[in-house]
Amino acid sequence: MSSRKLPTGLTDRLSRGPSAAAAVSGSGGAHVPLLEVDHVVVQFGGVTAVNEASFVAEAGRVTGLIGPNGAGKTTCFNVISGLQKPTRGKVRFRGRNVTSMPVHRRSKRGMGRTFQRLEAFGSLTVRDNVRVAHDIHAGLMGLVRPAAKDIDALLDRVGISPYARERADSIPTGTARLLELARCLAGDPKLLLLDEPSSGLDESETDDFGDLLRDLAAEGRGILMVEHDMDLVMGVCDTIHVLDFGSVIASGAPLDIRRDPRVQQAYLGYSDAVDETRTDLPPVGAADATTVLPAVPAGGPAGADVNGGLR
Repeated sequence: MSSRKLPTGLTDRLSRGPSAAAAVSGSGGAHVPLLEVDHVVVQFGGVTAVNEASFVAEAGRVTGLIGPNGAGKTTCFNVISGLQKPTRGKVRFRGRNVTSMPVHRRSKRGMGRTFQRLEAFGSLTVRDNVRVAHDIHAGLMGLVRPAAKDIDALLDRVGISPYARERADSIPTGTARLLELARCLAGDPKLLLLDEPSSGLDESETDDFGDLLRDLAAEGRGILMVEHDMDLVMGVCDTIHVLDFGSVIASGAPLDIRRDPRVQQAYLGYSDAVDETRTDLPPVGAADATTVLPAVPAGGPAGADVNGGLR
């Protein structure tokens, strides 16, 4: 992926968000996270998909949201982005309660999202997909300000310029993931919600993608990422939250998460916890180990022929 800088106009627009060093502040000057999920509960009939989940994502940092399949990660994303109304709890974005705010208004406030299921316009070219997203967010300003350089810069930044003239339904899955990111960036988001963004990328592409995430965070954006590639998560995330059965079971730095026995048992597939198997019990059958069994006559037990049948 190219490290070429964006055009001045787009860079100015993208830099309006909070810097990496500057956090959102409340009226009293107290620190306010960019995103705060506060005791969110989501129930579908008798099934609790998210259970009192609370976590934050900060501006200028990459935050991971991990857990087993079915842990409630995508449901949390749906609540944050406005696609799912929570049963209880609140979502605050840039210091404001947005729990009841519709999707398009959250987007206007600076929230952008990619989806686990690709949502590109298949019949349009890669470039036109990004242009549609750019023009929607630009509004009337898009009529008076040329967008070509902005669009080309976005394609170049995520590394898909060679596919610009290809139809979106003909490109590799990994490239389509990057197209989703380019469309998301066209809206100048302050918070990026990325749902399994590295799916379909090879090892080299994943390394480049990790570098891109660090660059985006360095510009002051908050990034909240659902991802199953643990090498990527542990390598780029500043903070990780772990969901299991809808509940947050651990939060912390990557090294702390890797060492947490609850996370190891629930998700990472191993545990450094002390083996609690009892060793003070005799082996099964040990008490009878010295018992002498009676010899069996050469002709077999009395009352039986050589083929085991009864006489």
